[in-house]
Amino acid sequence: MKRVFIIHGWDGYPEEAWFLWLKSELEKRGFEVVVPQMPEASAPAIEKWVPYLAELVGTPDTETFLVGHSIGVPTIMRYLERIDSSIGGAVGVAGWFNLIPGSIGGPAEETIAKPWLDLPIDTEKIKKVCPKFTAIFSDNDPYVP
Repeated sequence: MKRVFIIHGWDGYPEEAWFLWLKSELEKRGFEVVVPQMPEASAPAIEKWVPYLAELVGTPDTETFLVGHSIGVPTIMRYLERIDSSIGGAVGVAGWFNLIPGSIGGPAEETIAKPWLDLPIDTEKIKKVCPKFTAIFSDNDPYVP
């Protein structure tokens, strides 16, 4: 069965934005959809979010699909760096790898964001396990340049 995992962003939750709409639409088409509450969403940490996603997914395969929003996108990419099996594909919505200076708050938020921004991502590895990756951005995002 095709499985989709929708990963929310910083300070997010499963019922926000378009997540439940997408879940409903995918379920109508026969997908099993998981929209988890990520741990400590107000202070997302790579060392908590990526292993949690790995635990949720279990054994990935070509019927596994990932959708991320905001910091959910780098969470997915860091997860993909760590697996050896190919997945069916991924979609990133408003993912960030750089931020507009001053857009996320003060020093506490910058400390939380720093590891996400500073640690390099192995895009070549990601391409090997996820050859279908679509990124969606807007031209007026207040956080992402």
